[in-house]
Amino acid sequence: MRPAASRRVPEAAAGGQGAGGQGADGQGADGQGGLLPFVRDMALADHHCHGVIRRDVRRGEFEAMLTEADDPGQRGAPGLTMFDSQIGLAVRRWCPPVLGLPAHTEPDEYLGRRAALGHAEVSRRFLRAAGLAELYVDTGFEPEPLLSPSEMAAVAGGQAHEIVRLEQVAESVAAAGTRASAFAGAFRETLADRARHAAGVKSVAAYRVGLDLPAARPTDAEVAAAAARWLGCPASAGSPGDCGSLESPGSPETPETPETPGPAGSPGAAGGAPRLADPVLHTFLIWCGADLGLPIQFHVGYGDRDIGLHRCNPLLLTALLRAIEPAGVPVMLLHNYPYHREAGYLAQVFPHVHMDAGLATHNLGHRATALIAECLELVPFAKFLYSSDGFGLPELHYLGAVLFRRGLSSFLRAGLGDGAWTEADAARIARLIGYENARRVYGRSGQPR
Repeated sequence: MRPAASRRVPEAAAGGQGAGGQGADGQGADGQGGLLPFVRDMALADHHCHGVIRRDVRRGEFEAMLTEADDPGQRGAPGLTMFDSQIGLAVRRWCPPVLGLPAHTEPDEYLGRRAALGHAEVSRRFLRAAGLAELYVDTGFEPEPLLSPSEMAAVAGGQAHEIVRLEQVAESVAAAGTRASAFAGAFRETLADRARHAAGVKSVAAYRVGLDLPAARPTDAEVAAAAARWLGCPASAGSPGDCGSLESPGSPETPETPETPGPAGSPGAAGGAPRLADPVLHTFLIWCGADLGLPIQFHVGYGDRDIGLHRCNPLLLTALLRAIEPAGVPVMLLHNYPYHREAGYLAQVFPHVHMDAGLATHNLGHRATALIAECLELVPFAKFLYSSDGFGLPELHYLGAVLFRRGLSSFLRAGLGDGAWTEADAARIARLIGYENARRVYGRSGQPR
């Protein structure tokens, strides 16, 4: 096992010649300067991402996967393209060289090359070029078949660990025919089984009800009453079949979709399971995750257009964070934008709270450097982690890595130039953020292979 800094990351990820017109020192065509070698060469732990698709895509589908919008804008603005955005321009700047094309290749030529190579080769190239030693894969959102964690590991050439989504497990329990009075026990048992080999759990309460959740652990009686409201039936009903909101039971392993808030009790994706949107139940799920001693990820801030962004400020979690602190489990605040400074405050004042920049990194494109610097204003360096939130397109896993390395290198280089820290300090900070924090928080020992 070698130190991470000695693992040579592919040039495309590091911003060398493989990344389109850069010299050996990583000097970019945009004049932003090169990457620090210890940032360029370290293998990353992507502590929150998803699988990639198993098929080729047309241009419209590709553009739709670059945005959180339901429609990239064609209805309201004919001719609008996501390639005329920060993320679209970042795709054109950084992705073509991985497929053997010049930087800034026009979209149709790029997509033609992508189609000629085929999705399997495209995924292999981008995931390898990202320089990932570990991936922590959320398996709870799968609107179409995606690569599994083990498949992601094989394609990326690293290791992968599963993150179990709490709401998907709850909806599978309901779909399996559990009465409201038995829901608490059935969920605990099912979650313990599902998470037996998982690295952590995740809550998407932000999408469903917002983050102003009750802090106290609900009693089983409160859970039964809330489950009865959710299922639309008395707590003593014999089965969900007696409840009007359930159309048909489904497989307990079916991931949820879509990832948008709907009315509580409306049919979900797990074969007709009702959609969970109840603050008491979301809090119950979170406490069950804490009881297993696993890190708990929270979606925070930026998401699709149906999210109530004003309800996704992480400061709304303050009471719950205080209540859960004695459990000793790490809390991971994901994405956070535009509340990344608030997340940094929480990570500073609560010993169990950590944060990342997540999907905002690739969405901000060229401005990701400013985002990373703002995130690092207040958060202790041992509490900030790398994640891409790559989903569907392997380009997003790659862009997350490229833009993160550039942002971190720029931040550390500025401090070196001002004499704020030594080169040894900068190298240590890079290791913490790049992979050591993730391995510590998720209980993985040693360094990336």
